[in-house]
Amino acid sequence: MASEPAVFLDGRITIDPEVCNGKPTIRGKRIAAQTILEFLGAGETAEEILRQYPSLEPDDIRACLQFAALLMDNRYDLAKVACPA
Repeated sequence: MASEPAVFLDGRITIDPEVCNGKPTIRGKRIAAQTILEFLGAGETAEEILRQYPSLEPDDIRACLQFAALLMDNRYDLAKVACPA
């Protein structure tokens, strides 16, 4: 029995075990939020990302940033994060 996808930020970010190995994706597409964040971190502009991924919308990129900010609001144990078992 497949579980229902988790939906965040008005459906802009979805987590479905059947899509991209359960990584957060944009609107259920096979575009991982991590990919967009990595492009932004490498200095790509939102406009360039939208040109490369024409199925995305500006709100999708903003949702990736918001989702990352929400994740950073958690408390982390550095030993567990840096040295997973």
